[in-house]
Parts: sequence; structure tokens; C-alpha cells
Amino acid sequence: MSFHSGFIAIVGRPNVGKSTLMNAFVGEKVAIVSDKPQTTRNRIMGVATGAEWQMVFLDTPGLHTPRTKLGEYMMKSANDALDGIDALLVMIDGSACGPQDRQIVERMAQIKSPKALVINKVDLMTPQTLAPLLASLNIEGYDEIIPISARRGDSMDKLKETLIGFLPEGPKYFPDDMITDQPERLLCAEIIREKALRNLRDEVPHGIGVEMQRIEKLSDNLTEIHATIYCERESHKRIIIGKQGTMLGRIGSQAREDIEKLLGTHVSLKLWVKIREDWRNRNDDLRTLGYE
Repeated sequence: MSFHSGFIAIVGRPNVGKSTLMNAFVGEKVAIVSDKPQTTRNRIMGVATGAEWQMVFLDTPGLHTPRTKLGEYMMKSANDALDGIDALLVMIDGSACGPQDRQIVERMAQIKSPKALVINKVDLMTPQTLAPLLASLNIEGYDEIIPISARRGDSMDKLKETLIGFLPEGPKYFPDDMITDQPERLLCAEIIREKALRNLRDEVPHGIGVEMQRIEKLSDNLTEIHATIYCERESHKRIIIGKQGTMLGRIGSQAREDIEKLLGTHVSLKLWVKIREDWRNRNDDLRTLGYE
């Protein structure tokens, strides 16, 4: 029996649910998720493998107009992910579809790959709001249009079958037990950043970066991790630390739980907070924090 495989890019504006979708297909959290815009900063690979297929997802930063060098890097990551793909998944948030979504839908229709337009978050919609949205979208150039809820799982099986149908015959690119190409250091840094995003006020998260200083396995059941959270202002540093260190303690406690699941050991997590003014516009700082 033939085997089908290929690379599938997921694109859309920030906060439409791209990472939630990929995590659902992979069955593990390989991309962090928050309700803050521009949570995903790198192209992140997630691998889902079945008996007769392998889908290699490329989760991309949300498409937006960049205002910093970090934003420019994010947009380059998203556009580079479109090179050499076998299929394209364009996602919009059906409960908050605006002009930017429609522009993305029309622009991505020009990509010469099998493609599906996915209307996410239908769990927040009614048939009375979904039907006019579907009628108003320009779906010329798309092979399928599929309303789903990535969070709740609605119509995910239909989407999976559609994507498998897009894939050409090909090899198994990765072993069955491989779900991402991200190194442990990056996964741990992203978990810490996710917990910061989830706990901090809106004006702080965009200026946060996490640098892993050290990961050392002290025994079969204990790993020690040292990491620094960078922010751009003294006022942000005070917010991240919190009164008597309560906010930093909360971020660290939540991050440690997820990192322990990832590594399979107890974790001693030591966090510091430092200021790097305007690091998002400095190439050396971007490289230091993993944005090559």
C-alpha cells in the first residue's frame, strides 16, 4: 500500500488558533499557546504520523505589519515556510473575521499548492453568523473550505482526511516517535515565555524574551535549569517580578510543571529578570534569544 507524506504550512493572522490546531494534530504541545497576539515567533515544526501517512506541519508567526526587527524576522519566517510545501492551510477566526483576514485569504489563494481555507472557532459562532460569513468570502483558488473548532475538536477528522488527500506519495521523513524538530532548550524557553504571556498584563508580553543559561541533569530524576527573562523597561521588570517576587514565582511554578512533563524528571528552575532596552531592534540580541 502506498505511503503519503508532505509538508503543510499553516498561515493566518495572529491569534486565529494556528498553534492550537497543530498541537491537536500532533497530540502533544509542541507550540506554546496564549491569548496574546504574536505568541509564535519562529517557524515551528510538528509531525503527525499514521499507518499510511505523515503530515509535517509548519506553524508560522501570525501575519502582521512588522514594527520591529523581531517583527521583520517573524514575517520572514512565515514567508520562508511557504517554500517547497506540499499543501497550505489558511486559517481565519470565524468569530472575528476582519479586512486583514480577507486580504490574507485572497493573497494565499495565489500559492500554487493544494490548499484548504479553515474557519476556526465555530464554537463561538451560530449557524446564523457562520452562513453569511461563508457566503461573503472569496474562496476562488481553494480546494476545500472547512469550518472547525481546533480547541473543541469539531470537524477535525474531516480536516485531517482532507489534508491527507492533499499529500503526494512519498517517504516517511521522520521516525514514528518524533513530533518536533525543536531542541529541548528551545522548548523549555518557550514554556517559560508562555507562562509569562498568560500571567502578565497586555503591555508587557511583546517585549519579553527568554534566554536559557544552563540545563544540567544532576541525576536520573533531577534537572537544574537556569534561565533569564528579558524585558525592555524597568517598570516591566517590576511587574514581572511582582510584589515580593509573587509573579515571578507563579510563572516559574507553572513553567516547572510543564517542563517536568516534557523532560520526565523533577526540575529545579531558577529564573532571573533583566532589562535589555529595545532588544527587539538589535540583531545581536535577537540572535542571543534564538531569533536567527
